[in-house]
Amino acid sequence: MKKLTAIVIGAGDRGANAYAPYALKNPNKLEIVAVAEPLEERRKSFKEKFSLSDFQCYKNYEDILKRDKLADIAIIATQDKMHLDPTLKALEAGYDVLLEKPMSPDAHECIKMADVAEKNHRILSICHVLRYTSFFQKIKEVLAQNRIGDIISINHNENVGYYHQAHSFVRGNWRNTDIAAPMILAKSCHDMDILLYLINKKCLNVSSFGSLKHFKEENAPKGAPMRCLDGCPHENKCPFYAPKFYLTDNVAWPTNTISTDLSFEGRLKALKEGPYGRCVYHCDNNVVDHQVVNLEFEDGVTATFSMCAFTHDIGRTLKIMGSKGEIRANMNTREIEVHNFVDNSVEKITLKPTTSGHGGGDFGLIDDFLNVVSGNNKESLSSAKTSVQSHLMALAAEKSRIEHRIVSIDEFYK
Repeated sequence: MKKLTAIVIGAGDRGANAYAPYALKNPNKLEIVAVAEPLEERRKSFKEKFSLSDFQCYKNYEDILKRDKLADIAIIATQDKMHLDPTLKALEAGYDVLLEKPMSPDAHECIKMADVAEKNHRILSICHVLRYTSFFQKIKEVLAQNRIGDIISINHNENVGYYHQAHSFVRGNWRNTDIAAPMILAKSCHDMDILLYLINKKCLNVSSFGSLKHFKEENAPKGAPMRCLDGCPHENKCPFYAPKFYLTDNVAWPTNTISTDLSFEGRLKALKEGPYGRCVYHCDNNVVDHQVVNLEFEDGVTATFSMCAFTHDIGRTLKIMGSKGEIRANMNTREIEVHNFVDNSVEKITLKPTTSGHGGGDFGLIDDFLNVVSGNNKESLSSAKTSVQSHLMALAAEKSRIEHRIVSIDEFYK
């Protein structure tokens, strides 16, 4: 495979720390040749990390995309509601595009991006990284071997983690649907997508329930200030006290997202002035902290999905119930159990640890995308055409939650 070149639009955590580093690890396969990022500190950090010149750094995507085509591909990792325009412009400019999930909080925009990619004969892949993990690919392999017979039902849990919820969905960028996508899309479109991947049948109907129960003003302990560092009397009892997260020796995720200056002084300043130092009960968040979804697929297959903030671990656990057996799996421990109803045997599979993020899915995604662009693979595992389906499932679930009714996917699409 020849080396491909890429521009990066959006040098936040996913663009700069999840996807672009593939080029540093695999310089014979990918080279980053330009970046567009509005925040000067992020742009400067990206420039140094990837040895770019001033002429390869742009403040906004409009400037980088109005130039003659600079690379083979565009990696677009802007915020959820900022995906449509740069994606359309990149596709029309001749770039193959790798787009961070979710495609958009708007169903019409999701469909439009997929249509424009097809019209321009360009590749548009969505960053549904779970499909590329050894964990879910092993489960898919067991299912393909018909070891548990036909899938009857799946119980799937996303354990968000109490500190992840506080970081990303109470204090962070995905806290409010006015500026981002609803939780079921922003966080759990991964899970809608993986259910679609495993079941491999069309989803027909969804129903959903959930709410923002805990992270609200009325639940603030008496005397809790607006910011944790403003003399909070509950610092020793509150599990969400900001310095417990960000003023430790650990400067990896999530700490590395609060500031480009990760010195103690830089982090302290971020907590005093930025969003991550706010009391979790005094934020402008409105996304749910727990939600359940019921899904009906073709041929009578059903699935239940539960997303909850109030867990210790971050990760997915699931049980797949088939006509001949059952799979129990834990993504955190990388353990998969295959139970056979015929002879009551149990096979235990433990997968090796991975080096890249999301259980190896981040770099697995890049590998697949580059192979598709190079013509080595026919179609991406997470093409826009496929991803539109799981986005509609997530958006229909949110409609069901708000309107308290069952939503037909076909009705929602129309």
